[in-house]
Amino acid sequence: MCSSGHRDADHDGRALGERTWPEIDERPTLLVPVGSVEQHGPHLPLDTDARVAAAVAARAAAGTNLLVAPPVAYGASGEHEGFPGTVSIGHEALRLLLVELGRSAARWAGRVLFVNGHGGNVPTLVDAARLLRHEGRDAAWLACAPGGDAHAGRTETSLMLALDPAGVRPERAAGNPASLSDLLPAMRDGGVAAVSANGVLGDPSGASPDEGERLLAAMAVELVAALARWTPDASGRLR
Repeated sequence: MCSSGHRDADHDGRALGERTWPEIDERPTLLVPVGSVEQHGPHLPLDTDARVAAAVAARAAAGTNLLVAPPVAYGASGEHEGFPGTVSIGHEALRLLLVELGRSAARWAGRVLFVNGHGGNVPTLVDAARLLRHEGRDAAWLACAPGGDAHAGRTETSLMLALDPAGVRPERAAGNPASLSDLLPAMRDGGVAAVSANGVLGDPSGASPDEGERLLAAMAVELVAALARWTPDASGRLR
C-alpha cells in the first residue's frame, strides 16, 4: 500500500504532507501512522507494518476533516535483528521521537493519535502517550490489530495482497505456527530467528486480497468508532 494508502489520503486531501499551512483547519485531529522496518519473511516487504498503519489511517480519514501525517517508518524491532534488512531504532529513540512529535503537533492540532502497526512499539507508545497526556496534551494511541497469526503469516500476507499485490513475493513458506505466548520465552533470548528460520510465525497459505480488504475495512471502522468515543485508558490507548 504505502502507495495505495497515500493515494487514498491524497485523493481526499487528508495527507498532511501535501497541504500548505493556510490549508490546515483550526485544531484538527492528526493521525500519525507508526510502523517499522523489519523482516516479514521471504515474501513480504520490510515496511509492511508502516504500510498497513498508513492505509488504515487514510481509510479512516476519507471524507472527514482528519489529517494523516507521513508515517513514522522506523520502530523498536530488536526481536527481528537476526535477519538482514531490519532497522530498529530501539525504545529510547522511538519514545523521544514520538514525544517530541506529539509536543510539536499539539501546538496546532487539537488531538494527536498514533496509529500503530507494529506490536513491538506498544511499550514505547504507552510511555509516550502517558507523558504527553500528563503534560496536558490530548494524545493517544491505537493498535491496528486484525488478529490472526503472529507475524508474516496469512493475516499480514492478505493485507499486503490487498494493498500491493505486486510487492508480495511467491516464496510463501510456512514458519513456526505455535502461539506467540509459547514462543516468547525463546524469543526473549534469541529473537524471532531463534524460533523461525525464515522469520514467519504462522502460515501464509490461504491468504487472499479479499480477506485483506475485509481486515482493512474492519480496522478503519474500529478506528473511526474509537475516535468518535475518544476515551483513552490509563495506558493512553484509545478504546
